[in-house]
Amino acid sequence: MDKIAKALKTTRVNDRIRVSQVRLVDEEGEMLGIKPTSEALELAKERGFDLVEVSPGANPPVCRIMDYGKFKYEQSKKAKKAKKKQHIMHVKEIKMRPKIETHDYGFKMNHARRFLEHGNKVKFSLIFRGREVTHPDIGLRILRQVAADLAEIADVEVGPKKEGMTMMMVMFPKPGIIIKKPDEEVERAGKAEEVPEALEAPKAEETGDVPKTDAADQEQESDSAD
Repeated sequence: MDKIAKALKTTRVNDRIRVSQVRLVDEEGEMLGIKPTSEALELAKERGFDLVEVSPGANPPVCRIMDYGKFKYEQSKKAKKAKKKQHIMHVKEIKMRPKIETHDYGFKMNHARRFLEHGNKVKFSLIFRGREVTHPDIGLRILRQVAADLAEIADVEVGPKKEGMTMMMVMFPKPGIIIKKPDEEVERAGKAEEVPEALEAPKAEETGDVPKTDAADQEQESDSAD
């Protein structure tokens, strides 16, 4: 139950108002001063309206003469309108490999940026295979590079941390980022697909993006030999 519905349910109206006196406001918003509750009720009935307690915490409580049925309807409309405008944050997943190539990395970053600009969190899953798992430093380096590349629009919420054969990190949009309406291209993309293992890892001096360690080069040579 939302706050407005809960407030309406607990609002005291007419005979449910049990205090001896109230501070009365008429249907036009004019202050009528402190009145006995019985007199305020009689005045509301004479004018064809209800007596509604609008500020129970005041001393004495503030009551207003109004059409309570119309008031409830308008509040319900406001609640529905606010709910439509409310943005629900989803978690989108981007899958990567330790041997990701430069153009694939850029492609993934473009999708991540769009997801974040649409007000969603992004979970980066870096998946190891076989002996790749013995080099977690490579995954850590890539995820740190991701965090740096998206630092303008997002902060790290979780990670990087290793879970079995996967190293993950979650980022969320920074406060103040303008939430854009998802376009058809991003909706079709959904979850980014895992990039196939590269045949040849890019050299650090050629890409300047995600440098590889000597251990990674040795592993690649070993894989080729196998």
